[in-house]
Amino acid sequence: MLAATCGEAGVNILGLQIFPGVESVTDELVLSTPDDWTAADLADLVGRSGGLSVSAGPCTEAALSDQPTRYVQAARTILAQPASFPEVVARLFDAESDPVAERDRSLDVMEMTVGDVQVQVRRSAPFTATEHARAAAIADLVSDVLERTRESAMTPSMGRRVGGGATPEYVVEGDSVSALIDGQAVGLAVVRPAAEEPAVRPVTLRVDPAWQRRGIGTRLLVDAARLANALGATEILLTTRSDNQAVLPMVMAAGLRGRIRMAADTLTVRVPVRDLKPLRL
Repeated sequence: MLAATCGEAGVNILGLQIFPGVESVTDELVLSTPDDWTAADLADLVGRSGGLSVSAGPCTEAALSDQPTRYVQAARTILAQPASFPEVVARLFDAESDPVAERDRSLDVMEMTVGDVQVQVRRSAPFTATEHARAAAIADLVSDVLERTRESAMTPSMGRRVGGGATPEYVVEGDSVSALIDGQAVGLAVVRPAAEEPAVRPVTLRVDPAWQRRGIGTRLLVDAARLANALGATEILLTTRSDNQAVLPMVMAAGLRGRIRMAADTLTVRVPVRDLKPLRL
């Protein structure tokens, strides 16, 4: 019936993917329509053929590529660049990872967890149970790989001696925490004043390149989160480049539960701090 209705309207079915369910089945169609057609026209067309809860939107030729191939390629991209997880998964599921999308309550949300980091993507079409299962499998894969590489990436741990036998000293001063080696600052975390949201404090964090991958950034992040709590914040916000490979492993190593978003070339991480022990000022 659908094929006949599409044919009569001059609409060509280019691709079909079926997501099984217990009470209903979701069909994903890739259609080629006349130039003047809108999403509402497509919803009406499929509705006349018996379709329920119809949603439609534009897509590219990438939607016609082999689905198993797309998932394998996505997994390879994520493993090579773990910080790209939100962007790659959003593209894989024709969704949005942009934080601005959070304000649109009409969008369906799919959550994934990598370590203790929560990732959300949104789109107008409801996510199917099959897609939820696929997303969870990819997230588990990334979690396993990051867990296996975390020891080498983040060693030595916060309690180990680094460099030439020196142990970092962490000093709190006002709204900042410094990591000192023999009196010289090798890392700094600053809790910035709240901007758009009164209870959310932006945090800037940097570690001298010569002292990176030694657990200093992880310790500074934890201390900055506790300091933000002491200053009255409920969340901290970290903003960095989308190609920053250290962020996801660092948040995981810190044992903090964060929510990561990627928009264009910017990566943001929001970390709740209300349950942390406040850092003594």
